[in-house]
Amino acid sequence: MIKKIVLGKANNPYVQLLRYLFAGGIAFVADFSILYLLTEFLHIHYLWSSLAGFSAGLIITYLMSIYWIFDEKSKDNKAVELTIFIIIGAIGLGLTSLFMWLFTSFLLLHYLFSKILTTAIVFVWNFVAKKQILFTKKK
Repeated sequence: MIKKIVLGKANNPYVQLLRYLFAGGIAFVADFSILYLLTEFLHIHYLWSSLAGFSAGLIITYLMSIYWIFDEKSKDNKAVELTIFIIIGAIGLGLTSLFMWLFTSFLLLHYLFSKILTTAIVFVWNFVAKKQILFTKKK
């Protein structure tokens, strides 16, 4: 069973979700680490640090999505696929910035706790959008 989840085709939505959770975990570690390091050690504002971390996470999830998570593709043209992926990511970045600001500057939560809450919200957006727009069989 584990071999099928890790190595088999990922045409089952539950396998895709498990893989996306794993990839999201890797992306989150990179994102969170960059946020922390840039904010704490380079004294960059948390929203700019969040942008840098999110961008690193976006690259990680893009590569894992096209090579490991999703089997079906709705776009034959890689440039179109990448453009749509970037648009979905840009919306996710907008949501990230909004919720980071809302939780940190408005609700006065610590920026790292805000990142955890924000990641959970944006994770749902990213998975649903990518699955529905990019990685669904053409009809």
